[in-house]
Amino acid sequence: MRTNRQARGARFGHSACVAWHLFGDGSTLGERGSECGIVVLDEEHVDGARITLEEDGHVAPWSITCGVYGSMVHTRFFATREEAEVAFVAMKTGLEEVLGRGDDSRFRDFVERFP
Repeated sequence: MRTNRQARGARFGHSACVAWHLFGDGSTLGERGSECGIVVLDEEHVDGARITLEEDGHVAPWSITCGVYGSMVHTRFFATREEAEVAFVAMKTGLEEVLGRGDDSRFRDFVERFP
């Protein structure tokens, strides 16, 4: 039987076998995030990336802030939860690609792909 955490994980495109995990063991969930919204999901990649989904921020109903530690931070805004959830999964994949590349254009390419 799946736990709620496993079900949520499957919904957001990851399983127990990948390098993403809840940031701070989930301690940020329900807290205010960088866009002053409530953190709904906050994940970290073992190679040094983070992605956070917030609801009801100051700029938009939904926002995603992500980054590669020491190199890049990027935020996007969404009108609906559905749009944000689809983007969250796609951006996680995009961050994995960024982490796998060493060239300087990887950050520009990411931001152009996810404006």
